[in-house]
Amino acid sequence: MKIRPVILCGGAGTRLWPRTKSYQAKQFINFGNWTLFGKTIERIKSPYFDYPIISTNKKYLKEIKRYLKKYKVSKYKIILEPLKRNTGPAILSTSLMREIPQQQPMLFLSSDHLIEKPKTFNKVIKKTAKLLSDKNIFIFGIKPTNPSDQYGYFFTKNISKKLEKVKKFTEKPNIQKAKKIIRSGGYWNSGIFLLRKDSIIFNYKKHQPKMYKSCKIAVSKSKFKNKICLLNKRYFSNISIKSFDHAILEKTKNIYAVKLDLAWSDLGSWKEICLMYNRNKLKYFNKKNTFYRPWGKYTNLFNGKNFLIKEIHVNPKGILSLQKHFHRSEHWVIIKGKPLINLNKKLLIKKENETIYIPKGSVHRISNPNNKPVKIIEAQLGSILKESDIVRFEDVYGRVS
Repeated sequence: MKIRPVILCGGAGTRLWPRTKSYQAKQFINFGNWTLFGKTIERIKSPYFDYPIISTNKKYLKEIKRYLKKYKVSKYKIILEPLKRNTGPAILSTSLMREIPQQQPMLFLSSDHLIEKPKTFNKVIKKTAKLLSDKNIFIFGIKPTNPSDQYGYFFTKNISKKLEKVKKFTEKPNIQKAKKIIRSGGYWNSGIFLLRKDSIIFNYKKHQPKMYKSCKIAVSKSKFKNKICLLNKRYFSNISIKSFDHAILEKTKNIYAVKLDLAWSDLGSWKEICLMYNRNKLKYFNKKNTFYRPWGKYTNLFNGKNFLIKEIHVNPKGILSLQKHFHRSEHWVIIKGKPLINLNKKLLIKKENETIYIPKGSVHRISNPNNKPVKIIEAQLGSILKESDIVRFEDVYGRVS
């Protein structure tokens, strides 16, 4: 039996745009002729998978249908939630569709994850599907590349050569705790789940009986038209707001893990986005977009909607002007070196893999007092992203009139 992919597509992207009303949903951001939602659709166009079910809301319906047409996905079902209730009800409601057989494996994917080895990932999915039962759940862990406070973690214990059971979850720890977790063998919880339909029903009946009852009625009283299912608002609104982790994973003992060692990210922060562009720099690099300055050079890697990604090289002893911007804020990720940074009245030394946020209107400067070059990936956010939006206060190269 083929695996049924379910794409959860309800995120608004507010984490990336916290200080503006003109935010973009992360799964639809154009990162350079590709989007995370498009990558997700491409990933499930494999002989391993049955046609997809997409759980979303009315706000994204036109956009989703446009992508399905673009990627030539003619068979699908879209489940429209009348209001947000998190992943617990979303996973259950999609599972209760009549056309899904009781023993069909179901793969739940977020629409905003980047997996840079999709063929490897899909082979692991196919192999794992053979281990499913009417009660167990498989979650997918990612080998951490750095201590992050953006992800949850889990620990496992070996049951057999084929099985590793999850023994403990840790929700988004601080950086110091994350370092200890990684040293102890913890993995990032990717939020990707694989289980059979009958396992979903068993676990919700046992651990969330009220949610199961309300969700079942909301599905049975839904409106169906042209591959779209609109869940009943009256009964769906009675469902408590809970993530799948809190509703099920924290309560069941039948959780097993698959550990993946591949490039994965939910691009949930500008740091992760900057690091993604740094990893894939050759795809974006163009000599025409490199500009030389007395202190070094910068390259515009990608100009998106209300954001611009730059690679900045500061020569040894190079000093940028003391400046501010009226129309943009900036996120910097230090790739190489130890720059000295002025931010308003603070003087900071930053190391590799560290970040700094420059709010709009802040007076700031980058200096490199060392004998080795500094490399920074910068994300500029704002309505105007031009060099003209620079007000200089001091400059060792005489560029202040």
